[in-house]
Amino acid sequence: MSEFIGSIWWLIVALGVLVTFHEFGHYWVARRCGVKVLRFSVGFGKPLWSRRGKDGTEYVIAAIPLGGYVKMLDERESAVTANEVDQAFNRKSVFKRIAIVAAGPIANLLLCVALFWAMFVIGRPDYLPVVGHVEGIAASSGLRAGDTLLAVGERDTPTWSEAQLALLPLALDRTDARVRVRTAGGGESTRTLHLSQLPDSFDERRAVDLIGITPRHLLAPAVIGRVLPDSPAFGQLIEGDRVTAIDGEPVHSWDDIAPLVQKLGARGGEAMIEVERKDDPRLALLLAPRLTRNTQTGQDYWALGIASGRTAPPAKDAVLRYGPIDAIPASVREGAHQTQELFAMIGRAFSGRVSVQNTVAGPITIARAVNASAQHGAAWFLQILALLSLSLGILNLLPIPILDGGHLLYYLIELVKGSPVSERAMAAGQYVGLALIAGLMGLAFYNDIMNNLVR
Repeated sequence: MSEFIGSIWWLIVALGVLVTFHEFGHYWVARRCGVKVLRFSVGFGKPLWSRRGKDGTEYVIAAIPLGGYVKMLDERESAVTANEVDQAFNRKSVFKRIAIVAAGPIANLLLCVALFWAMFVIGRPDYLPVVGHVEGIAASSGLRAGDTLLAVGERDTPTWSEAQLALLPLALDRTDARVRVRTAGGGESTRTLHLSQLPDSFDERRAVDLIGITPRHLLAPAVIGRVLPDSPAFGQLIEGDRVTAIDGEPVHSWDDIAPLVQKLGARGGEAMIEVERKDDPRLALLLAPRLTRNTQTGQDYWALGIASGRTAPPAKDAVLRYGPIDAIPASVREGAHQTQELFAMIGRAFSGRVSVQNTVAGPITIARAVNASAQHGAAWFLQILALLSLSLGILNLLPIPILDGGHLLYYLIELVKGSPVSERAMAAGQYVGLALIAGLMGLAFYNDIMNNLVR
């Protein structure tokens, strides 16, 4: 399946799940409050499938899978017969109307926790948070290659993804972080990561990279994939050799080789290149790099004449998993944590600490993210569904007319003043709400264009 088709398909699946649960929340509470539901529709436009239930509700799957709605009996929208007037939404108490409107976002929040629970039970494959290379802030803060990140602040980091998610908000706020690590020697220690030294302005998407930590799994192993003919290494090093040291300095990854070779070339003369070979676990060969010209840049560099053998990412070596019982509090904690981070990110956007371009995602960005998660497996797909469900729930609670939060605002005003908000005021609010939503959608599409199509 191509990325384009896959992105569309998984976006439709995600929206279908999230919208169905959202609207089911409205529907379920409305029925419990004695309101007659005329239609429960997943999608908009022409019905592709419909069925009328015994309760009189028409259940519909419509052609445009970009939303949904629950249509309730309401005197403000159509005439209501005398024997059904007590089932009209507008005749219910303000508290029942609040419950019905709030039920949609609450359903999304509950779904978020349920999806996190399923993700934890299935187990999300990932990489261990082992440091492969350090520089800049990370190096000056005392982190070393081979360190395993155990916790960032108060958040445990059993996988690299958890470490990234813990580091990102601290980097955005430029807050120094206490990092608990297990060293390569097996001991535990605590470092202070001086994130306050990050520049005043940087691309938030590269925040973790700017700290100077490269995880082990992103580094290519120091395994030779090809030896160039007529090169210093030709006839001595062979395909499959793992370079372990150059001139006495250890080599942990392929990225370590080039700087050591340049250093050796600048020094001049031969040096021992230590390798592990299939039939010889410790082999030392005497080699001298040769000055070579890069035909593309015109610059000279020292080279042994070897190329990396890495062709695919390494297999994941960690799984984030809990048992069915332990997953319950874990999923609640994760839902609460992600809610806190979502509000914090909104606050950063309004305060100007992060770019709105990197905060508001449009359908193209979301579709690509959902598709990428689906390709990584069920647990990753459940995680992004949980995050989208949380975002949908919070978004709908914002006090913007036409959203559920806007209706809740009207009902709170009604509670305070003792009478419903006038239809004129509600109509004015609808226009304001439409303008705000149109502006938000325009920003989302603009961000999509800038982040996906222009780059």
